[in-house]
Amino acid sequence: MPFPIQPLLCRSVITPIQRINFINPSSSQFVRVQRAAYSAGHAADESFSAFNERYTQFFEGVQDLFELQRGLNNCFAYDLVPAVPTAARRVNDLPTAVRIFEGLKEKVENKGQYQAYLDELKPLRDELGVPTKEEMYGQAI
Repeated sequence: MPFPIQPLLCRSVITPIQRINFINPSSSQFVRVQRAAYSAGHAADESFSAFNERYTQFFEGVQDLFELQRGLNNCFAYDLVPAVPTAARRVNDLPTAVRIFEGLKEKVENKGQYQAYLDELKPLRDELGVPTKEEMYGQAI
């Protein structure tokens, strides 16, 4: 005999699903909740040093690839790349460490700026053993 499903469903547990207004999404409660969730973690009055410290602590505590890539996406959204290469090497993810520098190359305005970043970060790259894509494939910068 099949298990009776009907008695298990209580009207108090079942609630109607909120409708999303596709014509005017800003009037939908669902969209308003989404918008609030994106801005909830970032204080408008946070100083640069506090912001940098927050991300440095985040990357020092990264223990898996998902956390690393989530934090990396946030950093590139803010045009910042603090302690990411170290976190990538800690979770043994060389491809992400290399891609950090590829992303940096795409973010800068010209080759001179990219070269300045590479020169400044060379000791860190050497310490971690992170080559650039150009070094790996023998391409010019």
